Amino acid sequence: MGNEESVFFSRVLTELTLSFHIIYATIGVGIPLMIMIAQWLGIKKQDEHYILLARRWTRGFVITVAVGVVTGTAIGLQLSLLWPNFMELAGNVIALPLFMETFAFFFEAIFLGIYLYTWDRFENQKKHLLLLIPVAVGASFSAVFITIVNAFMNAPQGFDLVNGQLVNINPVLAMFNPAMPTKVAHVLATAYMTSAFVLASIGAFRLLKGSDHIYHKKALFLTMKIGLIFSIAAAVIGDFSGKYLAEYQPEKLAAAEWHFETKEGAPLMLYGVLDDGEVKYALKIPYALSILAHSDPNAEVIGLNEFPEDEIPPLYIHYLFDGMVTIGMWMTALSLVYVVGVWMKWSFIRTRWYRWLIVFGGPLSMLAIELGWWFAEVGRQPWILRGIMKVEDAATTSGQVDLMLLLFAGLYLILAIGSTVVLTRMFRKNTVEQELTDRELEKEGEFR
Repeated sequence: MGNEESVFFSRVLTELTLSFHIIYATIGVGIPLMIMIAQWLGIKKQDEHYILLARRWTRGFVITVAVGVVTGTAIGLQLSLLWPNFMELAGNVIALPLFMETFAFFFEAIFLGIYLYTWDRFENQKKHLLLLIPVAVGASFSAVFITIVNAFMNAPQGFDLVNGQLVNINPVLAMFNPAMPTKVAHVLATAYMTSAFVLASIGAFRLLKGSDHIYHKKALFLTMKIGLIFSIAAAVIGDFSGKYLAEYQPEKLAAAEWHFETKEGAPLMLYGVLDDGEVKYALKIPYALSILAHSDPNAEVIGLNEFPEDEIPPLYIHYLFDGMVTIGMWMTALSLVYVVGVWMKWSFIRTRWYRWLIVFGGPLSMLAIELGWWFAEVGRQPWILRGIMKVEDAATTSGQVDLMLLLFAGLYLILAIGSTVVLTRMFRKNTVEQELTDRELEKEGEFR
């Protein structure tokens, strides 16, 4: 296997691992917040349905955490095996956030274990709720620290570059790089949003399948409200992300918008196709790109003509960006209509066709997460460490990467099937109705 093949298979394996891991990682970051909100509502309202929501979500969450640990470990392993030159160059810089990410996970796992085994052991349930705070904080900070590594790869700082080596390293300065605020905020907001919409799709599906229990209606309304809040937050943060790109990664913004020539009053390009360098069938919004980039409709936006050809990201990232934004806008509208519809008592939001839209909203939201990460990673190409090291210079020269790809693909297939089967059987055998009945019997036994 030549170096070109090694680079190719290394990229494919890394993309496969990140694409699979992000599903469980997103749920792992967002679900603890959902559990905490549900249990808090249950205690505040003295409502057994919200308490049961927290219980059932926690059981499913534990399974996703287990799979996330395996795939997260695979990412750490592959950094060293597939990208040894990158680790040799930047390993000392990213070591701190990687360590902090591991610490945050163990912090979360310890309190999650205590939380799981102390159900009904507190007379005051507020004390049990307090255990969820470190779980939610640990889950979120795991995302913060691993995203900081990615942010550093996009905006490296905190060192001196001498003879191709990073010296005088300041890891704290490296962590707080220009890309960090918007990337971290966007990752957290979209994780919360996606987790809420995934749970909403499950609630809508149960209603469609004939379980008209008030439990599912409460779950659906709660998660759609949370999803709406964080979808709006994600849109606001996305605006800040556009301004970051305009200042620090203008080539990525230009490639995403097929902005070929530097000009003032640049339009925003949505959809369309690229035919021999000519944009066709696109929806052009006048001055919108200048507004997105600089909050000024007449501002100049740097075009791709300002960059060498070998440093221009692949132009297909335009489709990734459009897909991500379109799904985000759709889910914001869908959840807004539902929430307002509940308050206004609109009947159509309870129809089968609308509930099916909500069901499909869960997978669509996860697709948007995938598109967002593909956009983030492909949009940095050809750099693995922007301006310092290219991907082709960072990869291994091993001839066994194709075999590794097959082995890891097999592992991910087993994990996907196994986790799906376990989750399905877990909730199929323990229905909401049965659990509520069992808890009522337990309470009656306590009072006798």
